[in-house]
Amino acid sequence: MNIEKIKTLGALKKSGYKPRSIKAELRENLIAKIQNKEKIFDGIIGFDDTVLPDIERAILSRHNILLLGLRGQAKTRLARMMTQLLDEHMPVVAGSEINDDPMQPLSRYAIDLVNEKGDKTPIAWVHRSERFVEKLATPDVSVADLIGDVDPIKAASLKLSYADERVIHFGLVPRAHRSIFVLNELPDLQARIQVSLFNILQEGDLQIRGFKLRFPLDIQFVFTANPEDYTNRGSIVTPLKDRIESQILTHYPKELEIALSITEQEANITEDQAATVHVTDEIKTILELVSFNARESDYIDEKSGVSARLSISARENLISAAERRMLINADKKTTVRITDLWGIIPAITGKVELVYEGEQMGSYAVAMDLVNKSIKELFLQIFPDPDKTTRLDDKDPFGVTKAWFSGGNTVDLLNDDSEKDYKKKLDSVQGLDSLVKKYATSKELTYFYKELILHGLAAFEVIGKNVLDAKFTFADPLAKMFDDFDADDV
Repeated sequence: MNIEKIKTLGALKKSGYKPRSIKAELRENLIAKIQNKEKIFDGIIGFDDTVLPDIERAILSRHNILLLGLRGQAKTRLARMMTQLLDEHMPVVAGSEINDDPMQPLSRYAIDLVNEKGDKTPIAWVHRSERFVEKLATPDVSVADLIGDVDPIKAASLKLSYADERVIHFGLVPRAHRSIFVLNELPDLQARIQVSLFNILQEGDLQIRGFKLRFPLDIQFVFTANPEDYTNRGSIVTPLKDRIESQILTHYPKELEIALSITEQEANITEDQAATVHVTDEIKTILELVSFNARESDYIDEKSGVSARLSISARENLISAAERRMLINADKKTTVRITDLWGIIPAITGKVELVYEGEQMGSYAVAMDLVNKSIKELFLQIFPDPDKTTRLDDKDPFGVTKAWFSGGNTVDLLNDDSEKDYKKKLDSVQGLDSLVKKYATSKELTYFYKELILHGLAAFEVIGKNVLDAKFTFADPLAKMFDDFDADDV
């Protein structure tokens, strides 16, 4: 039967509709999806064997849920996606503020309307996308915001006594009746406000001012919290935490491939950028290694975490850096270079919390260090370790290049170099061609590998690298030192 044709309580009864709690609704729809082998949390990557099974178990158990994890671990997205487990439409008493079930009305308004009109009570339909209420917990949130308060304007306009239930203005929690209510950053909520949720979670009771209301509210609660909050800003009061039946721990991507998939999915890249800017897998790997290294860095507060948004924002900045260079040089297409990685520095500095040592070093220097470490890691995946070779070793694969720099030669790579100038400068460095032919997996990577060799040798301090504004200078500092000595002798 087309639900849009059901306009009254009488028609709803004839349709065979039977009320059920939201937790039962979520449970039954989840069971159906599991049995039909349907994807339940589409777009969530890396949680298939950890977080998602825990959430499914909590829903099957009809539990309220606490998602506990550091920032950027998709906690809020998971909560929002639970609406997909709701029925597509839900009947309510038309005009109800709290989604009153026509068969089981709670509010004074709905009860009076049903008593007055009986089977002719008007019915409205609410889509599942509207059955989601979200609130960010902040220190200024009040009991009135969450639960409700007496509305003196309503009392005056309707000429009602303050003892009349109709003067109540419902807060967010009652308005989430028969819906999913998400409270983000729960520890930031003042303890006395957390206390107001006790009875709602356990018995479904609602108390507003002096009214003795018994509202068996039907709500699926999902709370999110950051472990850092327990020590820095606040905590979840023990009786409230005891009433949240399932606490589920989230985490960052554990494997590089998963992190790459997340960034690929979430990065906001325009069609024009995708068509004109080519990003090699190797550059993508360096970018993800930045996040992995940041989470292990001694300069960054591990309790604060390093959000997945770092990699996402960095990917967007990286492509934009290459696009800007392409536009400056009036090129039609371009490939991301290693020098473009310095365009992601703003995406790093704004998303990490530094410890004392990091603050002394400076956010820019810490970001540069992360980029250099990541380049070094990729370099070692492709080329031999320069520390295990010497200048006197005939088998040293970098010998020709080292000798070229030892002769006093330098290379200046500019961020905005045209393709022609960029390639010409790299081609001028002796020894790079033979190295690339030996280790490159495809001709497309020729110049990427040439540049990677320079950055890699600089990372191992075989040659020097000086970064000044938009210019990278590669040289052998010892050769320059000897030139200075010769000049003094003259």
